[in-house]
Amino acid sequence: MATTNINVRVDSTLKQEAEALFMDLGLNMSSAINMFLRSAINHNGIPFEVKRPAPNAETKAALNEYEEMQKNPDKYKRYGSFDEMIDEALADA
Repeated sequence: MATTNINVRVDSTLKQEAEALFMDLGLNMSSAINMFLRSAINHNGIPFEVKRPAPNAETKAALNEYEEMQKNPDKYKRYGSFDEMIDEALADA
């Protein structure tokens, strides 16, 4: 069977962690990558679920607040500049 090279750039820490894992499993990087590629072909896609992480409660609350501000801009104070906002915040401190 003819082989070919694939060059992939990854974070050095990720590579080290993956190499340690594969070594514990009795694999080298090439064997692990070949297993992934064969599995992808057999699944006719990525062999695991790929999705965006769900936002945590704090992020959800911030997004809800942002949507509320967009719907009702007249209920919220607006500033002409960042400096204006900082000056008011410091005056209240």
